[in-house]
Amino acid sequence: MQPEHIRLSQPARDQLITLKRRTKIPHWNVLCRWAFCRSLAEPAPPSATRLPADSNVEMTWKVFAGAHGDELWALLRYRCHADGLPLDDDTLTAQFRLHLHRGIGYLVGDPQVTDILPDQLLDPDRTLFDYGCGRGDDLRHLAAAGIAASGWDPDPPSASQPKS
Repeated sequence: MQPEHIRLSQPARDQLITLKRRTKIPHWNVLCRWAFCRSLAEPAPPSATRLPADSNVEMTWKVFAGAHGDELWALLRYRCHADGLPLDDDTLTAQFRLHLHRGIGYLVGDPQVTDILPDQLLDPDRTLFDYGCGRGDDLRHLAAAGIAASGWDPDPPSASQPKS
């Protein structure tokens, strides 16, 4: 079962601040999903290390995963199986934290991870569609940068839910 809450270590929080500044991606959860997937793509398993949950960055699994919760958890289960690890909840949760923290470290250490707009990774002559756009914060950011974008969210957050 997916962890209910995810709290990062202070070093990971500091690295995410650097990534937010460097990439102009304003949301922790988007960067964390990117980092988690980056670590899963690495052939070697993450080193077993103690990771304190000592920062003020905390999010629920739903905020972290968005509409991709089942898929991300299945990827973790598959990776643990491939690494010969047991698939019990404690092992999966520990491996999730290790992959997340390792991925954040990889992203912050990669000099090619920069602002996606000036690097022309998005073509201003095309329209971007953001499936799962939440309240549309990223759409507004893209529009301000001159990128035509629209979006739809199958499970839009209500006005009473906190932003991610």
